[in-house]
Amino acid sequence: MSSSTTPGAWTFDTITVQRDGPVLFAEILAPPMNLLGPELVRDLVSLIQRAEADTACRVVVFKSGDPDYFISHVDLTRIPEYRQEAAKLTGVPSIALLFRYLSASRLVTIAQIEGRVRSGGSEFVLACDMRFAALESAVFAQFESAFGQIPGGGATQYLARLMGRARALEVLLSAEDYSADLAERYGWINRALPANALGAFVRALAERIAQFPPAGVLAIKDRINAITLAPTDDFRRDSDLFGEEVRNAETQHRINAAMHHGLQTRHAEMEFANIIDGLAT
Repeated sequence: MSSSTTPGAWTFDTITVQRDGPVLFAEILAPPMNLLGPELVRDLVSLIQRAEADTACRVVVFKSGDPDYFISHVDLTRIPEYRQEAAKLTGVPSIALLFRYLSASRLVTIAQIEGRVRSGGSEFVLACDMRFAALESAVFAQFESAFGQIPGGGATQYLARLMGRARALEVLLSAEDYSADLAERYGWINRALPANALGAFVRALAERIAQFPPAGVLAIKDRINAITLAPTDDFRRDSDLFGEEVRNAETQHRINAAMHHGLQTRHAEMEFANIIDGLAT
């Protein structure tokens, strides 16, 4: 990690943070397509630790410097590495527990989503307290079922509580892309807004929340989490299942076939359905 000394700015290798009083605006840029790999997980851990240690920090807004990808998904070629980076915060090699930690943090977190956010990327924004997306460009998916896997970062826990049983099963079993408009209707996100209004809306909301007494904000978040946030053991179980399933022969065969059809390449993942359909042949 590199760290900037510029007042009001923190710079990591894959995240640049601009500070505006008690609000942090964290821009993710991890070329070539914002994969959730060890470098990005390492920087997320560092950012969370630094923000939590600074009592003046109250709200963090996550956005992307890549117009096509917010966080595409985990880097399937580097699973042990990114899990070990997560362990530096939680003590356990699991992004599910990292994401649950973020949900339980005293920080209020908001995802400002433009571009594609699939699987591990979707699970990251689900871990944030609120999600707002650009109508024109945001795309959501949980594609693990196409590879014979359960989501490993907590999607089953978050989506079942947000959408209800039937819609969560539709999302998790279809492995399809969902538009921002449909994601809003299903409860995946708070609101879908025109791209030209999204940033101003999120900034105004973040600054409004940050001006309120922090004790009351924390108490509200704690009580909401007591009702809606699944126990740590449920996240751990999903993570363990993912780790077991990703090693089985059928899953490895499907991952390799998807790589042949362009998985983890920027151009091919613009039309992800082609990759999923390619697995059938």
